[in-house]
Amino acid sequence: MHKILQPAGWAKPLGYANGVEARGRQVYVGGQIGWNEQCEFETDDFVGQVQQTLKNVVAVVAEAGGAPHHITTMTWYFTDKREYLGNLKGIGAAYREVIGRHYPAMAAVQVVSLVEDRAKVEIQATAVIPD
Repeated sequence: MHKILQPAGWAKPLGYANGVEARGRQVYVGGQIGWNEQCEFETDDFVGQVQQTLKNVVAVVAEAGGAPHHITTMTWYFTDKREYLGNLKGIGAAYREVIGRHYPAMAAVQVVSLVEDRAKVEIQATAVIPD
């Protein structure tokens, strides 16, 4: 079971939660990037890589018997803040297609680079699957 934590008087966040309370089995998803299951990039498009990265996160959670709504937190790392901000509409559409309208606690961070040169985004996540 998950409970969204929204302090009284705070403006409602858009596309994320300020906090999440959860009980159950914890699943830690290592940083996923926008390549397919064969470790091959199919696109260099930012939104395309975000969509594949989200699919990869969901696949790992599913391996533990979970679903997207079990994700409690995500940290997004991307190499270009302007590219991220310039694609928010497409990112939102990709997110809703893969995750739905479930918004965990999130952080987004620009980094100098990622280990895989073609990677534009990496997402690390935690899920809690009820017992």
